[in-house]
Amino acid sequence: MSTRSDRRWAELARELEFTRLPELRRQAEGWRTGLTGLTALLAVLVLLKGRDDLTGLPAWARGTATGLLVAAFVLLTTGSLLAVRAAHGTPEREILLGGQALRRWTEQEVARVTRALAWASVCCVLGVILVVGALVVAWVTTTSDSATPRVQVRTNTGVMCGKLILVDPQQVAIRTETGGKISLPRATVQSVQPAKTC
Repeated sequence: MSTRSDRRWAELARELEFTRLPELRRQAEGWRTGLTGLTALLAVLVLLKGRDDLTGLPAWARGTATGLLVAAFVLLTTGSLLAVRAAHGTPEREILLGGQALRRWTEQEVARVTRALAWASVCCVLGVILVVGALVVAWVTTTSDSATPRVQVRTNTGVMCGKLILVDPQQVAIRTETGGKISLPRATVQSVQPAKTC
């Protein structure tokens, strides 16, 4: 390399000391925006869709998935707050009007912003992992049979067994083990009793 090129690299290295904090703040703005979007998306999904999807799960799976989602929400919110702190700083004491005082403050602020961005990225990754974990628990866990109880229906013509779908003043509807739906007029039904197996 030439002496001129070396001199230019040395100048850029010296300038980096003065431009590092604004550059870190710009990075923090991007992290803040991304984390806020992820947190909002998670909150919307949990509030609008989550409850319907988890009601058919066994109690342990429902508790695990809910715990994972709450932990993910806390982590993503914490990451968002750390990114906001990194992007905008915190109200602090006045910076003394002096070159050395400003230099020390800038060095300390660069260290704080770097640390906050590192923790924000950790919170983001862990939050996403917990959301995926909650989804995996919800997907791989079979729904409990208690959500749709099996019943034995005695009619004028015989006995039928299946999962209870509907009972109203006009009819009783069950789904048989083969998957067929049977609607029985209420007048023909003599009794409906729980059944453990069909």
